[in-house]
Amino acid sequence: MADPERRDPGGAAEAGGAPPRTALTIAGSDSGGGAGIQADLKTFQRFGVYGTSALVLITAQNTVGVREVHLLPAELVAKQIAAVAEDLEVHAAKTGALGSAELIETVAAAVEEHAIPNLVVDPVMISKHGDPLLAKEAAATLKRELLPRATLVTPNLHELAALLGGPVENEAQMREGARKLCDLGAAAVLVKGGHLRDRDAVDLLYDGSEFVRLSATRIDTPHTHGTGCTHSAAITALLARGETLPVAVRQAKDFITRAIASAPGLGHGYGPVNHWA
Repeated sequence: MADPERRDPGGAAEAGGAPPRTALTIAGSDSGGGAGIQADLKTFQRFGVYGTSALVLITAQNTVGVREVHLLPAELVAKQIAAVAEDLEVHAAKTGALGSAELIETVAAAVEEHAIPNLVVDPVMISKHGDPLLAKEAAATLKRELLPRATLVTPNLHELAALLGGPVENEAQMREGARKLCDLGAAAVLVKGGHLRDRDAVDLLYDGSEFVRLSATRIDTPHTHGTGCTHSAAITALLARGETLPVAVRQAKDFITRAIASAPGLGHGYGPVNHWA
């Protein structure tokens, strides 16, 4: 596969070849640009994939905090997904902050109706600042409706604990949690161990039968806003390009490590990662 830094997402079509691959993000808007749909679209572009979007919620936020969250009508969310899927071939998709049980049900139904492939579910529940982005009662709906349709689920330790109702504080519990999410219907699970207090940042990929351990040196920086969104968007883009899941996960791990290491230091709080790393 060509180096994404050298890939021109529009070049193939302009030269008369095949059009670029397409990815869809179904998530919330971050007015500060570090997370959510803004981060996803930048990351898709970084990997040479044409990005499309369905907006689920709008936040007023920056690097310091979230000031307000507004959920969009479920009917509008469904129409956005339909508008994209009925006109463009979607090669992969991801979900981010979905806000409520009703919106999760809407998104799950749309994914099923339009046969959207390579679905990466990032179960966003709280912002980097600790503000809720998903109603607590909606976690059961996410497990019931969305996990069985997921090619990959990408929880961090806090999200995994919220989904399973118990603490996740070490690699043994990460492994057990991954098995449980696969038992709920997910095809594969990537448990992100960035919140562990170990020297290295360790993620575990579980495909329902085997684990792959991915480790990178932990980077001491507060500028990690949008890490989960950017990481899952990179995986989605690579799947859209035709990479296998293990390859996509490994390449995305390398990318997000570079993105954190080269964060631009914007804002007065938790700054965004470097989406062009």
